[in-house]
Amino acid sequence: EYPDLIIGCHGGGSNFSGLAFPFLQDKLKGTRKNLRAIAAEPNACPTLTRGPREYDFGDVAGSTPLLLMHTLGHKFIPPPVHAGGLRYHGSAPLVSHLLAAKVIEAEAYHQGEVFESAITFAQCEGTIPAPESAHAVHSAIQHALKAREAGTKTVILFGLSGHGHFDLAAYEAFLNGTMDLKA
Repeated sequence: EYPDLIIGCHGGGSNFSGLAFPFLQDKLKGTRKNLRAIAAEPNACPTLTRGPREYDFGDVAGSTPLLLMHTLGHKFIPPPVHAGGLRYHGSAPLVSHLLAAKVIEAEAYHQGEVFESAITFAQCEGTIPAPESAHAVHSAIQHALKAREAGTKTVILFGLSGHGHFDLAAYEAFLNGTMDLKA
């Protein structure tokens, strides 16, 4: 089946674009005008949802060429969150361009709700998602529930790009209540 909705986690853009870009060519050609692609990012590092699109350095040292991207500033230091791969201050210029052109969408989530969905997914599917992937899992669950409530058949493709076996300490922090749920 061809997806109606594509959801990938977003840090700098490689994970999301690797999943969504092959499908977006159909949307841009006009053969799949209703296709939606959503980049799911952490609320603690909301590059696409709250970062302005401007020229910035790709590294903290300021040694790269300036890139036109959604950015929180190359000096931005995110709070400690368990999705380490989603802590980059900027977004890939192509992802930023597609967001500015309204070809894609972006959503930001708190890690508490992300881990809650990750636990649900693990209990249902028997796979513990990596905290980065759990952002896409959470978004997929939210959109599946909305589709069910609306009585709409929606084919959702999401990226489960990693397992959480190396992140069990993060799951333990969530389950024992020591995690900052609002980060």
